[in-house]
Amino acid sequence: MPEPITIVGLGSGILGLLMHLARRYFDVAKEVVDVLLGAVLLLVCAPVIAACGLLILLADGRPVFFTQLRVGRWGKCFQMYKLRTMRRDAEAASGAVWAGRKDPRVIPLCRWMRRSHLDELPQLLNVLRGQMAIVGPRPERPAIHERLRDLYPDVDKRLEVRPGITGLAQLRAGYDTDLEHFRTKLDNDLDYIARRRWGLDLGILVRTLGKFHDNAAH
Repeated sequence: MPEPITIVGLGSGILGLLMHLARRYFDVAKEVVDVLLGAVLLLVCAPVIAACGLLILLADGRPVFFTQLRVGRWGKCFQMYKLRTMRRDAEAASGAVWAGRKDPRVIPLCRWMRRSHLDELPQLLNVLRGQMAIVGPRPERPAIHERLRDLYPDVDKRLEVRPGITGLAQLRAGYDTDLEHFRTKLDNDLDYIARRRWGLDLGILVRTLGKFHDNAAH
């Protein structure tokens, strides 16, 4: 029978090897972790999504959910899922634009969903489909992405990773409001891409939960 110290040493060696492989093959490991975590979160959040959907239905009718074309990894577009918190004709006249802090197009009863970001929960389906990650740069709409590319050519560097539901830029700078504000967001996204590691992702998730709690409380 092996000595206890031998067993401990062997276990430590295996754990060290697994951690080394996880760091080396970060993208592959992250996608697996995202899918597993996304499945768990979707099950846990299903009642919340259903309750929010019912409120939207009562406030403004159908559809409860909607999809928006977004630019994903390597420039491949995909349909991103959201709870519909804006009026059905919100962009009938304006086309694709960023939402403002006190956007009049938001359904009054659903304003708290946007403030707490509960309207983003259906994007867990995008995570399960491999189109998004839990943590990463927020995906832009194609028309807005093209406008950004004219001003900031390095915006395409964001497409080297899968877009995320939450991210470093969202925590530091909030959602995009205009082209000038996006420069700050872009700098944070590029910082995240350059420093991606497990500890950073975990820290972003913890801070996101804290921010969610603060926004929900207000």
